[in-house]
Amino acid sequence: MNTQYKKIYITMPTIATFLVILLATPLFAAPPQKNDIVIGNFSQSDLNGWEEKEFAGKTKYQLVKQGKVTVLNAKATAAASGLFKEVEIDLTTHPYLNWEWKIETKHQNLKERSKAGDDYAARVYVVVSGGVFFWKTRAINYVWSSSEAKGNIWPNAFAGKNAMLVAVRTNQDDSGTWYREKRNIFEDLKNIFGEEIDKIDAIAIMTDSDNSKGEVQASYGDISFSSD
Repeated sequence: MNTQYKKIYITMPTIATFLVILLATPLFAAPPQKNDIVIGNFSQSDLNGWEEKEFAGKTKYQLVKQGKVTVLNAKATAAASGLFKEVEIDLTTHPYLNWEWKIETKHQNLKERSKAGDDYAARVYVVVSGGVFFWKTRAINYVWSSSEAKGNIWPNAFAGKNAMLVAVRTNQDDSGTWYREKRNIFEDLKNIFGEEIDKIDAIAIMTDSDNSKGEVQASYGDISFSSD
């Protein structure tokens, strides 16, 4: 029977290959809205304002191309250093933190509530400064956990209840796959610390393995604050 349509046959290997490429490629987030505040403009190869803080050796941070997108790659080999940026964000107007991340290699079932297991393939921090009252500084660490259940919250093994960790992703999530996150920082600070905090003073990222002496690797996409 004649037909004007051409049939296109897609084999299962072709589909599988396409899915692998798609999942390994950074997500294309919607363009920042006019009033969004871009903190990590990694896709534009911009590290302006970011500083490194070394704790135990240096994690290797570098801007790399993944597909057509530039991202920040981090590799830690028995090391721990983070990148931070001092920036004041008004949470009454821009309460939502948005970011993308993936891990290439992961930690295996660390006891993360102990000092020996306080390592994470990927972390994103928000920091509320205590000013001269440094003991009042508070932080939330959004982490890719190796052993905690998704949604669990617990105090940092070194800093105690002033730095609380939230398991956003876990080892149940796929390695090599990009995930897009959105957190209401105003609400998270209120729920975790029991008070309304209307601004943060810094944001940080870290990939570390100094306590477990392992090797992990992660990538971070752009980071921004938005009104909704």
